[in-house]
Amino acid sequence: MSQSVWTDHIKLPDFHKLEEKKKTHVLIIGGGLSGILCAYFLELAGVDYILVEGKRIGSGITKNTTAKITSQHGLIYDKMIRNKGKEQALVYLRANEQALEMYRKLAKTIPCKFEEKNSFVYTLKNREWIEKEVSAVNSLGFPAKFVEKLPLPFETEGAIQFSKQAQFNPFQFIAGLAKNLNIYEHTFITEIAPNKAWNEECEIYANKIIVATHFPFINKNGSYFLKLYQHRSYVIALEHAQNVNGMYVDEAKQGFSFRNYDNLLLLGGGSHRTGKQGGNYDELRAFAKEYYLEGTERYHWATQDCMSLDSVPYIGQYSKHAKDLYVATGFNKWGMTSAMVSAMLLSDLVQEKENEWSRVFSPSRSIWHPQLFLNGIEATLNLLTPTFKRCPHLGCALKWNPIERTWDCPCHGSRFEEDGSLIDNPATGKLSFVPKK
Repeated sequence: MSQSVWTDHIKLPDFHKLEEKKKTHVLIIGGGLSGILCAYFLELAGVDYILVEGKRIGSGITKNTTAKITSQHGLIYDKMIRNKGKEQALVYLRANEQALEMYRKLAKTIPCKFEEKNSFVYTLKNREWIEKEVSAVNSLGFPAKFVEKLPLPFETEGAIQFSKQAQFNPFQFIAGLAKNLNIYEHTFITEIAPNKAWNEECEIYANKIIVATHFPFINKNGSYFLKLYQHRSYVIALEHAQNVNGMYVDEAKQGFSFRNYDNLLLLGGGSHRTGKQGGNYDELRAFAKEYYLEGTERYHWATQDCMSLDSVPYIGQYSKHAKDLYVATGFNKWGMTSAMVSAMLLSDLVQEKENEWSRVFSPSRSIWHPQLFLNGIEATLNLLTPTFKRCPHLGCALKWNPIERTWDCPCHGSRFEEDGSLIDNPATGKLSFVPKK
């Protein structure tokens, strides 16, 4: 059975289930790191709020992160400067650096094994891409540098280094952050209307609602079913392996990532679009067998990321036509830093404060990117696949995942247990039938 290193030996605070009618100024739906940080900032500001979580806080994507806190998000800055201009790239960089600084500040009072580390994006064959990224980041006034040699068990063509980035234990952080917040657990919201959210057991009336559920589950606004797809990746934690003394990730989508936690090496990779085939744990274990002969696997886990059209998260008003409804999604592979950015931005927006980050992260920005058409083609092919095994979200054909023994949706990433129980949204309920493989 898979288990992340974060969930072992760490007990999170318990909260009651909501089974009545409530009124509040701000309702936050989703008890992952993003939602909890939103609640924390509203608590500090004295704003009336409620946070509801369908299962337990931190039980979704947050528990399966590799917990890197960095403003180095692949090779994003050269692309942003070319496609959006230097001003927006600079705002994006500043937002993520301020998020990192806020973690640094909070970690002084919340024990969470926060450690400053240098962060690297390396390449196996595209040295020119790294050189362009260094130049782009330097043009924004940030001191990134090109590095020739890395302490990895294979040769690279170089890397870009960001200094003074960080890593931490997200479950320890949540445990310290959430204990005094106004949270209800086991409260799975199934419906939202203007200024109201509910399920069969409770109703919540709110002036403003924040949807922080990883993948937004409301289809009638925002077109997130076209703007997002989900991507799975895998981690094994090895004892008696290498101390890489930093955080490393391949610029290629199918590459490996490396970082240490205590006496463990966290090796990530094997990624693929949810519902498709990929390297999964087999690829990681084959790599470990070749390069870390004495390494012993202590933990293994998988996660999935919401991928936006342009590699920038969607944070802000849910859509132009959804007043007082807000969203945080599309964090790509950088959920820890993006969770803080979203909380800082959304806590301003629900208090009707100006925030210079709004334009860069606006969910209503242009959707005309090549990935939009790829998402559309994927959805069309799966909708036309003749099978009774269909996702209750929008009716796409489900695929059996033999590695994790789950039913996965290639269109939008909903996942279900072998018996049909819901694991990951945007679906909001179990399968109406018990699938047979």
